[in-house]
Amino acid sequence: MDGVARLLVVDDEPTLRELLSATLRFAGFTVASAATGAEALTAAARQAPDLVLLDIMLPDMEGFDVVRRLRERGRPVPVLFLTARDAPEDKINGLTLGGDDYVTKPFDLEELIARIRAILRRTTGAGGDLTVGDLTLDPEGRQVTRGGRPVRLSPTEFRLLHYLMANAGQVVHKARILDEVWRYDFGGDPSIVDTYISYLRRKVDTSEPKLIHTVHGVGYVLRKPRP
Repeated sequence: MDGVARLLVVDDEPTLRELLSATLRFAGFTVASAATGAEALTAAARQAPDLVLLDIMLPDMEGFDVVRRLRERGRPVPVLFLTARDAPEDKINGLTLGGDDYVTKPFDLEELIARIRAILRRTTGAGGDLTVGDLTLDPEGRQVTRGGRPVRLSPTEFRLLHYLMANAGQVVHKARILDEVWRYDFGGDPSIVDTYISYLRRKVDTSEPKLIHTVHGVGYVLRKPRP
């Protein structure tokens, strides 16, 4: 991406909020902060951050509600949940709402910065639509078409297709897909990858040529059709 990435840190713990803000500024980011959900929504509207680091347990509303309101306002800003809540249902809920990553406290600051940079690489500056054959994905507008016809996908299906298209021609292992798309750090079941691949095929590969291929014993690959 061009310029310095703008981050918004949302956490009601003053010490942690200040530590994160100082560390991220030292890492080269522009950082604003907020202590409540209401402050976060105001700051997001005013400053248009490139990424929001969002605690779930805020004094006035849950971080999940902040994300819902951001999406209702048409703001596709990436969100990294940063929270002490590590229950699987919380992680699934956060990612289903459109969160891009989920990090539990306590965390390693270097790992957190690496995850932030990875999200920014995926969501900004990678530049425009992805196209494989007659399949096109618009990351910013979150739209997919095949042969010019719109394809309606759930948020998880969209992230999975985005990952496959960003790695078109490369065989990706199930464990890698699980890590990159679902961001499970508690030993997620790889069978969920097979389930969502089948969902994608029913929506994306309804006509020839087929684009999503199974590499038995390894994972999947999305290949351009042969001329």
